[in-house]
Amino acid sequence: MRGAKSAKWVAIAAVVALGATACGGGSGGDSGDKDRAIDKNGIVSYANGEPQNALQPANTMEAYGSVVIDSLWTGLVHYDEDGNITYENAESVEPDKDNKVWTVKLKKGWKFHNGEEVTSKSYVDAWNWAANPANGQQNSSWYRDIEGYDEVHPEKGKAKSEKMSGLKVVDDHTFTITLKSGIPYYAYKLVYTPFYPLPSGFFEDPKAYGEKPVGNGAYKFKSWDHKKSIKVVRNDDYAGEDKAKNGGIDFKAYTKDTAAYADLKSDNVDSMPIVPNSEVANFKQDFGDRAIEMDYSAINTINPAFYTKQWKDIDVKVLQGLSMAIDRDTIAKTVFNGTRDSATGWVAKGVKGYQQDACGKFCKYDPKAAAKLIKEGGGVPGNKISIQYNADQPHKDWVVAVCNSITKATKVKCVEDAVTDFAADTEIRDKKQVKSIYRSGWVLDYPFNGNFLADLYGTGVDGNKGGFSDPEFDKLAKAADGAKTVDESAKLYGEAEKQLVNTFPGIPLWYNKTLSAHSNNVKSLKFDQAGDPIFTDVEVFKK
Repeated sequence: MRGAKSAKWVAIAAVVALGATACGGGSGGDSGDKDRAIDKNGIVSYANGEPQNALQPANTMEAYGSVVIDSLWTGLVHYDEDGNITYENAESVEPDKDNKVWTVKLKKGWKFHNGEEVTSKSYVDAWNWAANPANGQQNSSWYRDIEGYDEVHPEKGKAKSEKMSGLKVVDDHTFTITLKSGIPYYAYKLVYTPFYPLPSGFFEDPKAYGEKPVGNGAYKFKSWDHKKSIKVVRNDDYAGEDKAKNGGIDFKAYTKDTAAYADLKSDNVDSMPIVPNSEVANFKQDFGDRAIEMDYSAINTINPAFYTKQWKDIDVKVLQGLSMAIDRDTIAKTVFNGTRDSATGWVAKGVKGYQQDACGKFCKYDPKAAAKLIKEGGGVPGNKISIQYNADQPHKDWVVAVCNSITKATKVKCVEDAVTDFAADTEIRDKKQVKSIYRSGWVLDYPFNGNFLADLYGTGVDGNKGGFSDPEFDKLAKAADGAKTVDESAKLYGEAEKQLVNTFPGIPLWYNKTLSAHSNNVKSLKFDQAGDPIFTDVEVFKK
């Protein structure tokens, strides 16, 4: 089942394991609604927030923008409930025997919302433009595997080319991707938003298109009233199989999750990402069979900003000690009302290559060992840490609880560092202005452990906001990418994950579930493996 795809940096604290079904859960909610008529043009409203950036696929790495982007675009591939590749705009994506040259064949008849045909050039031009550092796309490193990327996006100096040599248009519906070296799971990467196509007019005025995007997806853009609402409407000319069963979506921007919850109870909004912590104990009673509890693949961590004076060249024992000072299980029971599972590694459950106990003893609460390790490592510089988080979602309670746990166990002073909203939070990370430690939540882009490892902790990758770098980890990740099969690659990435106990680029906290609900305005609503509503399946009742 296909839904809105990846959420990237998640604004919320919800982090969870995928269960037996990727699109499972949700609510029926129609026991008393059998006689209510369906409005095929009805609008679904969703409690969202203001995106960090303009709506450009390669410049969106957070939940508020991604959920909109994914409604407007459809990529080459996606994946099914079992994690297998499914074809969308692509007819096929096939590697050569070395997994180095990938041939993409497009389905014919696909068009952008402005009527322009989606061709091979639509993809190749989009990727070349986004790879160019002059265009300031924060997801540009996602093309790093392609031959010629270093000439377009060098680490230092001026670009030697505006086009990656590894991208070749064969004809209107065929193009090839030549990688620097073989990657067996490369097709999975093509799920992510930077690999979406762009219409020709975009390159004439990228800024304008970012404000009024033109995609090729099940919905097309209608309006953006900044910090209030983004509206999209059904694309009746959509060539994909997942045609919308409603008339569109109103992404309402909220700055407080409690306000969104109140509106959900009053049927003024149809769903929200997750209920506030203060309502976790009550939401099932409040919504009955409209309550939603389901699994999805994401993880929450707190990550040091290694570019700061405090954490640069820190002894890993200090970070290991801080991790052991966090009483995850108790916080899960008290703050989260038993709806969190303590994380035991850096990879979310439900993806290929997940392993049960990669973090080992360092993710288990042991206050005496924690204090000892921190002392052996020379102590926390300044004997004080702060944890940055966005105040527009339910983080304050657990941040305070984590800080109290650390201080009680180790005598290290820990304070909260709240910023106004998610856009401000991500902006501070992007500018490398985090004071000490920041809250991080990552949801899958594709169901493979490498997405939680190389794409977050590889040297210089876009998802690595803390400035972490470990040559040994990079070496292991490179070896995993060079494997012959997807399964072998996942196994080798497991070895790379085990290496992280020696460096601790982030402190794992929890996995969790989507805890949400839907209003009386819609027949039912389900969330996908990435924790996003499957909007195209939502049916709206006539009023």
